[in-house]
Amino acid sequence: MPSDGVDLRLMSELQQRARTEHRFLEGPHSRLEELRLLLRAVRDFLRGFRGLHFVGPCVTVFGSARTLEGSPHYTLAREVGASLAAMGFTVMTGGGPGVMEAANRGAREAGGRSVGCNITLPIEQHPNRYLDRWVTCEYLFVRKVLLFKYSYAFVVLPGGMGTMDELFEALTLIQTGKIAQFPVVLMGIDYWQPLRDFLTKMTESGTIAPEDLQLFLFTDDAAEMTSYLEQNAVKRFKLHERVMPKARRWLGEYALRR
Repeated sequence: MPSDGVDLRLMSELQQRARTEHRFLEGPHSRLEELRLLLRAVRDFLRGFRGLHFVGPCVTVFGSARTLEGSPHYTLAREVGASLAAMGFTVMTGGGPGVMEAANRGAREAGGRSVGCNITLPIEQHPNRYLDRWVTCEYLFVRKVLLFKYSYAFVVLPGGMGTMDELFEALTLIQTGKIAQFPVVLMGIDYWQPLRDFLTKMTESGTIAPEDLQLFLFTDDAAEMTSYLEQNAVKRFKLHERVMPKARRWLGEYALRR
């Protein structure tokens, strides 16, 4: 329960933000109201674009916010974050607890860059303490765009509905050619085996093509993940040769450095 007036005001503000997103998606409104809602979304995008423009080539790590510290999946996510940082990637997550925290923590401990795209919720999700930089989005669809926009690969650890949404968003964007064929790695073979079996069934039913099963790698081994990303992200997209945009301090821009 809220402990004081400050908590009550915060809860009221978060609930108001949730109602705003409901209103955005609940159908047509007056022309003026539609413009107002559109401008709020544009503001969300602008904050994200400016906040993340100089973070460097990223790999986005998806996974459950409910994963507890000390669990096998938390330990694996931490190893994933450290391995990605050692490759020179910025580790991007949804900025919250669980797998997201573990991946950001692994990157920070390895001396790498760690960023997050947080989201305002009726029950507030605080940015985890292992982030070098983060943005907080009002709209989930804006957050999801940011999680894909800056990344050259996606690593997916065990998670729930949100993780499944993010995984299939990535696969759909790749399958339809809306983004390049960035590598997707699913970590946690035992957890993902039922999904793997179901995807095989989908190919047998003709609802997806057999080559769609080549869009991702299943593994429990961080070394196998790094080898796969080296071939299918670093070399394929010539990341070692890529010149990143230069921050201009007179515009209030600051690059994210190790």
